[in-house]
Amino acid sequence: MTETTGWGILATGKIATSFARNLKAVPDARIAAVGSRSAGSAEAFAKEYGGPDARPHSSYEALVTDPDVDVVYIATPHALHLDNARMALEAGKHVLCEKPLTLNTAEAEEMVRLAGEHDRFLMEAMWMCTHPVIRGVRDGLQAGRFGTPRVVRAEIGFLVSRPPSDRMVNPDLGGGALLDMGVYPLTFANLVLGPPTELRATAGLTDTGIDLDIAIAGRHADGGISSMTATMSSYSAVTAAISTDTGRVDLAAAFYSPSQATWTPHDGEPEPIHGVEPLLGNGLGNEAAEVQRCIRAGLRESPLVPHAQTLRIVGQMDDLRRQVGVVYPGDR
Repeated sequence: MTETTGWGILATGKIATSFARNLKAVPDARIAAVGSRSAGSAEAFAKEYGGPDARPHSSYEALVTDPDVDVVYIATPHALHLDNARMALEAGKHVLCEKPLTLNTAEAEEMVRLAGEHDRFLMEAMWMCTHPVIRGVRDGLQAGRFGTPRVVRAEIGFLVSRPPSDRMVNPDLGGGALLDMGVYPLTFANLVLGPPTELRATAGLTDTGIDLDIAIAGRHADGGISSMTATMSSYSAVTAAISTDTGRVDLAAAFYSPSQATWTPHDGEPEPIHGVEPLLGNGLGNEAAEVQRCIRAGLRESPLVPHAQTLRIVGQMDDLRRQVGVVYPGDR
């Protein structure tokens, strides 16, 4: 590792743009290189977000073999994650891969296996788990300051009007509400109540077979229950709430990167829940900082987003898709 961490940005879409902007707030982080299938896109992205020393590459292969790149951030559609991560890991790079890690459990297990084989760090980019306020909520729950959580509600969604080829609606790319949006409330319920013992889902499907809207009910090991929704057909409040035996925790929109969280005792006044550390950018910076911390400590996975958690939730989404009848070409 160099004194600063050299990031390679693989793909130049919307989420990659947000991530690159957030990197400016991360100490000791720099964009070393940018890779795109379009030379023009790579050059424009590198110039705007990477500065004069960031190298543009017109292929992903060139990006992952760039000697100045320490860790590759993968921002391609879900269906491409495994191939892109394999390329980076085989080139000896650490990997931060956008959520969901892969389309299904078999692919996720293969990616984790590859990271182990090449002795590289791998983390799913579930930035909610590294957000300072979310961590403050979870720490408070674990310490018993907010009582015992019993009920979780989390909703996410907005109107998606995209062409059929767009990654959010294209089944070949893993489109649908569950994988793109529903992974957040599902992960949130896992964080608060622990792994579910039962999940039940209902969904509205499009003519192409993806889930446009999905509602999920969960029952968890200690008897807690969860209610989760994700929609691409309407605008959601994008909030979450935790009901405990002594009060309620409310997370403001967007709950996965909350502007605030509030604890309200059943017989008291609302109190703010503070983050465990400063917010870097909008929270994507904290995700990048966690990757850098782990790599410098010699870790191969993050305790905040461990492989076991990622694999468990991918498996839950596999089961939910089976329940509602969503099948991707990659599943076959």
